[in-house]
Amino acid sequence: MKFHASLIAAACALALSACGGESQQPVDTAAPAPAPATPADTAPVDTAPVDGAPVDGTTTPATGTAPAATDPTAAGGTAGAGTDAATSAGAAAGGEAVVTGCSVAIEGNDMMKFNVSSITVPSSCSEFTINLTHVGRLPEAAMGHNVVVTAASNMASVAADGISAGASAGYVKAGDDRVVAATEMIGGGESTSVTFDVSKLKDGGPYQFFCSFPGHAALMKGSISVG
Repeated sequence: MKFHASLIAAACALALSACGGESQQPVDTAAPAPAPATPADTAPVDTAPVDGAPVDGTTTPATGTAPAATDPTAAGGTAGAGTDAATSAGAAAGGEAVVTGCSVAIEGNDMMKFNVSSITVPSSCSEFTINLTHVGRLPEAAMGHNVVVTAASNMASVAADGISAGASAGYVKAGDDRVVAATEMIGGGESTSVTFDVSKLKDGGPYQFFCSFPGHAALMKGSISVG
C-alpha cells in the first residue's frame, strides 16, 4: 500500500509540473471606460439674458418674429391726434359761436343741427347781424332752415304759430311782435342773413335762437345774449 500511494503521489507531481509550465495569467476582460466626449455642439449654453430674453431655461427660436408694436405712434401717427381732432370737431359742432365785430356766421345741416349752441353779442354793438348758411344738400321743402330770435319763454308758442302760418310765410307768423329777428327760410347750399337792434335783447330775457321749420326747434336751438 505504501508503494502504491507513492506511485500516485509521484504521478500527480509529474502532472502538476507539466501543467505549470504552460500556465497563463488570467486576462482581464473588463474594457476600460472611454473618456467623456466633449463635442463642440454639447458646449454649455450661455443663459445670460439678451435683449430681455427669458432666463427660465426656455429657448427662443432664432427665426422667431418680434411682437407687434403697441405704440400708438408706430403707424406714423401722433398719439392722441384722433382724440384731439374729435374734441375740436365736437366743440365746433355745439360750442360758443365766434363773433367777428358785430356779426356772426352759423351753419345748419341735413342732420337738423346748428354748428353752435350759444351766441354772445358784444355790448358795444348797436346792431348785430346773423349770417346763416345751409351746408346740407336737401331742398327747402324737405330740410329748410332759418334763424328766429325770441324770448326763451315764447319760443314754443312762436314755433307753433309759425307752423300754422305755413311754408309760404317761412314758418314765421307775420307781424309777430314776440319775434326779435328772423331770417328767411333756405335750402341746402343757400345763405341768408338778418340784422337787428341789439337793444331788443337787453330786457325780458333770456333769449334763444332756433329754426322754425316744423319739428326742428327741438334740436336746432341755442342761447343768445349780450355780454
